[in-house]
Amino acid sequence: MSASIPGNRELPASQYDLSTYWGRVMHSANISDPRTLLVNKAGLEHAKSLIAGYKQGKIGEMNTELWQAKKIVDSTLHPDTGEPVFLPFRMSCFVLSNLVVTAGMLTPGLGTTGTLLWQITNQSLNVAINNANANKSTLLSVSKITQSYFLAVGASCSVALGLNALVPRLKKVTPATKIILSRLVPFAAVASAGALNVFLMRGEEIRQGIDVYPVLSDSDKAKLAEEGKSESSVPSLGKSKKAATLAVSETALSRVLNSSPIMVIPPLILVRLQKQEWLKKNPRLTLPVNLGLILTTSLLALPLALAAFPQRQSVDASSLEKVFWDKGGENGKVVFNRGI
Repeated sequence: MSASIPGNRELPASQYDLSTYWGRVMHSANISDPRTLLVNKAGLEHAKSLIAGYKQGKIGEMNTELWQAKKIVDSTLHPDTGEPVFLPFRMSCFVLSNLVVTAGMLTPGLGTTGTLLWQITNQSLNVAINNANANKSTLLSVSKITQSYFLAVGASCSVALGLNALVPRLKKVTPATKIILSRLVPFAAVASAGALNVFLMRGEEIRQGIDVYPVLSDSDKAKLAEEGKSESSVPSLGKSKKAATLAVSETALSRVLNSSPIMVIPPLILVRLQKQEWLKKNPRLTLPVNLGLILTTSLLALPLALAAFPQRQSVDASSLEKVFWDKGGENGKVVFNRGI
């Protein structure tokens, strides 16, 4: 992100008010905009040079071009490492990367083999995205990633196959209700395994803790500027396990919030549409209609889910371990990067 670019002058965090939910929605829509994927290496370097010019005082005020440069950088670079996130695993590619997988999982009438293959594919993608966007102050070993992957795959497949076997045996529900319940099985599998996946992939953060920093006052920021330093140069206060637990829990919940409308709304609408004469007469349209429903829902749901919690989370130092109680910055608060 832009914080990794050298310069003593700090950029505004966003052109929107991140203290409000709708401000974060607009900001999240910016960083998850698929159009940023079209920016090549030269475009990224140009955006970084514009931001560096602002941070070094060569550009006076934020303008439309600078906001666009910040959008490109924030949607491309990891906030901890400052390196580009591998393109398929960026939040700006999240909808496109998940489109085919989600459509596969929501295909009506999947057999056991199809269910297993699509759940394995989905969890493989989840592991890659979670690992690429996790807080990098605590690294996960290859063995832990592998272990977490197989546990998540086992959980999603067990839930999916278990519910697929259970729904037909329900005796007190109508056939129409059974159809709806069968279409919602992928949601139950994805929601439960998706949350588990986050905890497994980022479990090392909870065990070791993540870096926390003091919240700087205006006078602190002014002092750093006088010394020729940026806010990113402020050293970590240490690693907090409580902060890590909060960060991982919020990320897991945001994954469920994102998958819920995507896995619920399209299949329920498709059930209704399949009763329409025009779709009965043109069954080949079922797949493109399904893809269109998933794409539309995904584009709307992702910013709403990402905005549920601030990416830079500020909490009272007293809510963390005792070692941090007297180390808080302005109003006794500390801040940490939640990850995405």
